[in-house]
Amino acid sequence: MLRDAVEQLFAAPDAASVVEICEAMVAECGIAGRLDWRMPDEAPPAQGLDLAEDAHGLRVLSLHWEGEPPHPAVRELLTWFGRLASVRLRQQSETSRLYEAISRLALAERLQRALYAIAEQAANVHTDMAQMLRELHGIVGSLMYAENFYIALYDEAHDSVRFPYYVDTVDTAPPAPDVRIPLKELEHSLTWHLLRRTQPLMGSFEELAAQLEERFQPIGPACTYWLGVPLLRDQRTVGAIVVQSYRADTFYTAQDGELLNYVAQHIQAALERRQAQTELERRVAERTAALRETNRVLRQQVLQRQRGERLQAALFRIAELANHSESLDDFYAEVHRVIGGLLYARNFYIALLDEATQLLTFPYSVDEIDSNRAPRRHGRGVTEYVLRHGKPLLAAPADIEQLVAQGEIAHVGATAVCWLGVPLKAGGRSVGVLAVQSYSSEHTYNTRDQELLTFVGYHVANALQRKHSAESLKQAYTSLERRVAERTRALALANRDLREQIAERERVERRLKYETLHDSLTGLPNRTLLLQRLEQALQRYQANPLELFAVLFIDLDRFKVINDSVGHLVGDDLLFQVGGRVRACLKTRDVVARLGGDEFAVLLEGIRDAGNARQVAERIIGELQVPFRLGAKEIFTSASIGIALPSPHYQRAEELLRDADAAMYNAKDQGRHRAALFDDRLRREALSLLEMEGDLRRALARNEFVPFYQPVVALADGRVVGYEALLRWNHPERGLLAPGEFLAVAEESGCAESIDRQMFTQVMTKLPALAGANGFVSINVSARHFRLPDLDSRLLDLLRRHGVAPRSLRVEVTENALLDNPAQVKRILENLRTHGVGIALDDFGTGYSSLSYLHQYPFDTLKIDRSFINGLPDHGENQSVAVVRAIQVLADSMRMQVIAEGIENEHQRRRLLELGCRYAQGFLFARPQPAEVWLEGAP
Repeated sequence: MLRDAVEQLFAAPDAASVVEICEAMVAECGIAGRLDWRMPDEAPPAQGLDLAEDAHGLRVLSLHWEGEPPHPAVRELLTWFGRLASVRLRQQSETSRLYEAISRLALAERLQRALYAIAEQAANVHTDMAQMLRELHGIVGSLMYAENFYIALYDEAHDSVRFPYYVDTVDTAPPAPDVRIPLKELEHSLTWHLLRRTQPLMGSFEELAAQLEERFQPIGPACTYWLGVPLLRDQRTVGAIVVQSYRADTFYTAQDGELLNYVAQHIQAALERRQAQTELERRVAERTAALRETNRVLRQQVLQRQRGERLQAALFRIAELANHSESLDDFYAEVHRVIGGLLYARNFYIALLDEATQLLTFPYSVDEIDSNRAPRRHGRGVTEYVLRHGKPLLAAPADIEQLVAQGEIAHVGATAVCWLGVPLKAGGRSVGVLAVQSYSSEHTYNTRDQELLTFVGYHVANALQRKHSAESLKQAYTSLERRVAERTRALALANRDLREQIAERERVERRLKYETLHDSLTGLPNRTLLLQRLEQALQRYQANPLELFAVLFIDLDRFKVINDSVGHLVGDDLLFQVGGRVRACLKTRDVVARLGGDEFAVLLEGIRDAGNARQVAERIIGELQVPFRLGAKEIFTSASIGIALPSPHYQRAEELLRDADAAMYNAKDQGRHRAALFDDRLRREALSLLEMEGDLRRALARNEFVPFYQPVVALADGRVVGYEALLRWNHPERGLLAPGEFLAVAEESGCAESIDRQMFTQVMTKLPALAGANGFVSINVSARHFRLPDLDSRLLDLLRRHGVAPRSLRVEVTENALLDNPAQVKRILENLRTHGVGIALDDFGTGYSSLSYLHQYPFDTLKIDRSFINGLPDHGENQSVAVVRAIQVLADSMRMQVIAEGIENEHQRRRLLELGCRYAQGFLFARPQPAEVWLEGAP
């Protein structure tokens, strides 16, 4: 039994069989127990025995029993058997290791053979690319299952992919190997993902979808298992190799992925080597073809250059003959010899046509048959054919017969085997013919000869033209000398007249220049000359700040009154004398200029400080105070002067003149008849005004002007009966601005009307909600708007566009608006009143307060100005009480509504009620607020 157990033990194929044999041995020994594997670091069993351990010492086979321990002899037997089991486990481990080594060796050999095969395919220049790719497919198939196999190559420059090799047993529409497919068309496919990363992809479609986080779009037939590896160059993906399986029992392992990834890089090297070799062969072929073509071109160029040298020598000879030959006969003979050096010219003649007589002559002719060519009338010969058409003719006998049959020419002289003639052209017209001909078939002409003779004929024609010109020139010399003498005398006379004209022109130019730079009335420099001198002074100051100067801007006070009272002629005389007095107050180097009207400017140079400029200004003011004697009249006037000094921030002369002008207006504001210096305060005011004008125009574009509404209430119970729309500017930096802070600037800059139009439009959108059924909203219409003859139509159209009832709108006007064009104002107000629009006279009592206004214009409301309300006492009587009482009585008698403005305390409200006033508005009741505040129900 023991022997059988030992034999079975050494025949056991694996560790499980060893455990089964040990269990059978324990049972044969009569021991009731069990066998378990335990870790070496675990404590041995209290009632047990370690029989064996595996080859690596990672676990121990232990016997556990229950009850009485076995007999020592049995225990010794089991220990011995356990040692045999340990030996068998070590034998099994060694055998397994040897099998694995053999497998790895076999795989390495296959891989090495595959790499050798890949290298051999890359080096085999006799195999085309398609055959090499099929061989690479077979090599990969020798390493793993690769029945379905394709190679993709990525072109980064065009972001496209090409499949040079594609084998698939299921796909019925494989891509063409030479077609580039944009990578975007394969977006989110497995090939797309593989080309976008540098790591292999492997798994079933479900596993790959999980790996790619559902960003997976299958293209083509669905496979069971897919394995793809990238082809890399410098850590960039340039392609991919993919194998796939459609079999349920065939899949790929990680070892397959590593193997294919390793092989892929060698395939990449083989492909690049083959592509480089193919590219090199292509470039070598192209270079060889280019060299062959270059060689052919060079040979042609050598021949052409030789022909060109001969032609150039011939042309030089012809040009030399035209300049040095004594007679035309010698010239023709030499031309014949030159042409004979270029082509066959044994039979040669030159024919010339006299246009006046239409006679064709032959000044030179050498011919084997026709030795004498007599002059003839212009006829139908072949020479005349060339003259008529002005084109070369290369003709064989058949061509001649065809032209004869067509009636173009007639037979003249002997018939040649080959005839070539070219026209001699001068001035764009044919004046003759240069012809060669052959009576032997051994000598014929071709198109190259025709081109050559045409070119030579052009130069012969030029040479003939020069010869004829030289003859004509000799004849013209005598006439020219006579004409030169006559012309010389005429030129002498013309030269004398021209000098007189030049002198007169210079005098006129000096006068014009003086008039351009001086004022025609006073003779003083004008603005242009002043700016030139001022620019020069500014440049000197910028180079040396010690070169101080000043600009004085002078304006006569009340000059318009003088002009309007005594006339413009006296005014002009006054300006002339003012210029003389100002000039007398200055030094020689200083400049006084008249700018226009009654404005003068002075440039003071070489001053020390502003005090010098003030002294000169006071001197001018004092001088102009002295009465002017103009004819029989004695005129008094005065002047306001602005002074500007240079500083580093000035860049142009106009800026100094501008600031001096601003200082002059400041002097006028201070009471006239004085001088004012432009300082930082005036600069800040000017900049602030300029900034305010810019802000106003930007505010119009951004719709920053908004209406605020102040309620009009009943004094008795505080009930709101209407609203007055008041202008506000929602400035982005300065916050909410009232009209007093910007309206004057808006009127001067011309923005006021545009602001009012924006206000009117915004009011119309809120008017229906604010007015309700019986209320109203008042808008202020300034005098500027009444200059428009269609103001009433515009307001009524605005009401119609916004669906507003005319009775809900009230137009407020001031007394000043009634003074300018009263007829037009009355017509506009009456039309508005006819259509139901209310008319209110605003600020009543502060203007002329003419009762005729109330009688002439259709007012239905009077608004008492706040100046009278502020003067109401708590008790007793004063002028304000009397005025308010009178206005109320007057309005009641004319059935007009009265509204008091500016109510700020309770005693004013109480006194107005006592005086009979029923309506008012002011801060006591509410401050102006946006429409939304009142529409939301604010008290």
